[in-house]
Amino acid sequence: QVQLVESGGGLVQAGGSLRLSCAASGFSLDYLIIGWFRQAPGKEREGISCISVTDDSTYYTDSVKGRFALSRDNAENAVYLQMNSLKSEDSAVYYCAALRSTHVAGCVGTIEAWGQGTRVTVSS
Repeated sequence: QVQLVESGGGLVQAGGSLRLSCAASGFSLDYLIIGWFRQAPGKEREGISCISVTDDSTYYTDSVKGRFALSRDNAENAVYLQMNSLKSEDSAVYYCAALRSTHVAGCVGTIEAWGQGTRVTVSS
């Protein structure tokens, strides 16, 4: 059974940086995607960035391209989301998720597990 534990959220000023971590365990590598989703108050949860465990292909939604970077550490079974040039509109609860899919585009797939969420607040 897939288990995900997030960390790294917090309060940061606009223009600043944060790095979110997602420690994963209990999954097989077949067609597994690890992704970051976020949900702001009053908005739907959206997939913002995903990485394939099998080939390291990545996806970024347009609003974070060029500012966020996803990486994976095989030894630690962890996925990291480096967030730079943060804006107030990036404020949300960020969730790590494991998806079963054949591609990373759109972070679309069958959700195997969610993390507990970590809050990011960007002050302007």
